[in-house]
Amino acid sequence: MGLFAGKGVLGEGQHRAFAVISDSRANDIHLRFHDTCQTYKEFKKKREPALKGLLFPVYAEVSASLVKRYNLNFTEDDVALLWFLCRQEAALLDKTDQACGLFTQTEVELLEWVDDLVLHYLKGYGESINFRMGVPLLQNIVQSMEQAILMKNAAVEKARLRFAHAETIIPFTCLLGLFLSASDIERIQREQPLEPPPKPPQERRWRGSTVAPFAGNSMLVLYKCLVQGSSTGKVTAPEEPSNSFFVQILHNEKPVSIPACNGTYFCPFEEFKERVAGPHLRHTFESLCTVKVTHADCPLTCRISRFFQWLFLRKGYKLHPCEDKDEL
Repeated sequence: MGLFAGKGVLGEGQHRAFAVISDSRANDIHLRFHDTCQTYKEFKKKREPALKGLLFPVYAEVSASLVKRYNLNFTEDDVALLWFLCRQEAALLDKTDQACGLFTQTEVELLEWVDDLVLHYLKGYGESINFRMGVPLLQNIVQSMEQAILMKNAAVEKARLRFAHAETIIPFTCLLGLFLSASDIERIQREQPLEPPPKPPQERRWRGSTVAPFAGNSMLVLYKCLVQGSSTGKVTAPEEPSNSFFVQILHNEKPVSIPACNGTYFCPFEEFKERVAGPHLRHTFESLCTVKVTHADCPLTCRISRFFQWLFLRKGYKLHPCEDKDEL
């Protein structure tokens, strides 16, 4: 725990105290909202088969090129497996001359674009529910910043660390409106889906390899800044505390501009609340993620089952559904 060594009063290593808070996978709406949002799970189940229609033409195009180049009978499934192996070797072993060496640069860019399409439609800007379901996490972060501001000079927590997967990071970056142009950010503030990333060789801002690489992370930092006095010239804290606080966003440890805040790197906290978080915080997780079922869609056995689920939840029981997980 070198991160906390020498910064506290605990033990010989002078460790600093810290708290660990966790929740069950079935009930975690902050970090596993992709598992707990029923609206999203229904959408994903319906959308996934349609995405195969986007993948097949590209895999067929690449497989035809491989057959011609190597005089071997490559199928679309072979291309998918070789591309998966290429990504793993590149990310984990830093090797691009084995499986990746079978593809040309143009084919690599085309296959990467197909991956981005899948992420766009299932986890990114391609559908508003993809990022709107992350509202509890954004709300929790804003509230923790407000609490820090109200505490003023009192002892407050220095950091709140959260650990999750790409299924959490990608929607969260979309909530923040990162990697977008000025015109696109207006649509996100209206919670409208965006067009898919353009096909190579056209340039695109949003790339899965940038948004959610291995060990990808997002960091929001709250700064308290002093201001220059207009009459005396002295550096003082302003009378309105909220005016002296700014939010910076770092993605994969690098500062990124905030499109919703005029593309600046330091956004005044009140402006961050209004322009970045505000458009999304008018919803609740329950209103977004509760599947509305009519009696016509739900037979008697279904309604009985839902009644007992509701009854158990009221009594405090936690349901733990057994479902296959799809994580990066």
